Amino acid sequence: MSYAPKVTRGAVAAMFFMAGLCFSSWASRIATIQQKLSLSDAGLGAVLFALPVGLMLSLPLSGWLVTKIGSRRLLAAALVMYGLMLVTLGVVSEVYQLLICLVGFGLASNAVNISVNTQAVATEGLYRKPIMASFHGVWSLAGFVGAGIGTFMIGKGILPTPHFICIAAVTVISVVVCWRYLHNDRKPVRTGSAFAIPDKSLITLGLIAFCSMVCEGAMFDWSVIYFKKIVLAEKGWMVAGYTAFMCTMALGRFVADKFSAHFGLKTTLQVSGTLSTMGLLIAVIFPALPTAIIGFMLVGAGVSSVVPMVYSAAGRSKTMSPGAAIAAVSTIGFIGFLIGPPVIGFLSGAFTLRIAFVFIAFMGSCVVVLSTRSKV
Repeated sequence: MSYAPKVTRGAVAAMFFMAGLCFSSWASRIATIQQKLSLSDAGLGAVLFALPVGLMLSLPLSGWLVTKIGSRRLLAAALVMYGLMLVTLGVVSEVYQLLICLVGFGLASNAVNISVNTQAVATEGLYRKPIMASFHGVWSLAGFVGAGIGTFMIGKGILPTPHFICIAAVTVISVVVCWRYLHNDRKPVRTGSAFAIPDKSLITLGLIAFCSMVCEGAMFDWSVIYFKKIVLAEKGWMVAGYTAFMCTMALGRFVADKFSAHFGLKTTLQVSGTLSTMGLLIAVIFPALPTAIIGFMLVGAGVSSVVPMVYSAAGRSKTMSPGAAIAAVSTIGFIGFLIGPPVIGFLSGAFTLRIAFVFIAFMGSCVVVLSTRSKV
């Protein structure tokens, strides 16, 4: 049975929201769990690496599953698992338990990512305009909501376990309510293969995502440190750059669809890369508080639309099924998200943090070059 496009769009948006809520709920309680397990900062950093390990292990498996059993089934199972794994993160009492649970959390996270984006591509096909970025905007909005709930829970002295149980319960209820309205692609896709080698166009899309996610990952991990060490911001302003980045990234995702519909995908990607490059150079050349905040705002706007636009383009691949194509592009892009922060750390140690941020600006310019040369 088919439903009105708006109904299906609402159901898919709800799944994006729950995915963002689960992740941000975990992120909001990391410090609490660190204190519970008596982990040093270095120890926490090592433990947190288990999350991307789970994500990487999930990439080929999720691409295969979404092709074989359909994105609706995989999304429902993965999102329920996501909520349940979140609960396990709250009940762990040993470091090795946290490691195991984080791998499982990462596996579920990426399975949700690939299946929900496959659903989004199918939903976009019901419209005569781009709507992919708005779904990612909902994910970003959920990040703010999750952070707010986490702050409230911490303020009330509520432990992570009951906090995570509440989030998991809402997640499961949302899956049950939205299940019937999601795209029923239960039958295996007959065109394309889950393990086919991506063609040149998909590899190019993956490289564009790679460069943008290097910028995104570096901003997540290094923005506060940049404001502390380079901008010399007072304690109350150290998170200003990160906040500015997050706000414009979320806002950008709600306007990117209209921009792309009017100017086209290539121009959207070119503008995105240009904004990222300009913002980073402004922050490097003029490392004062006002100019650095403006620079970080531009970076947020720049990276906001790249991943959703790239996923949307990959989902229209003529050589691979949507789920497999998204998995392939996601694999390449996510490597950038992983290696970005360590590379910045290495360059900062070898030179300075400002020089390291010039490298991020170079990655932004690569988005422009690759987009210009591609046939997107």
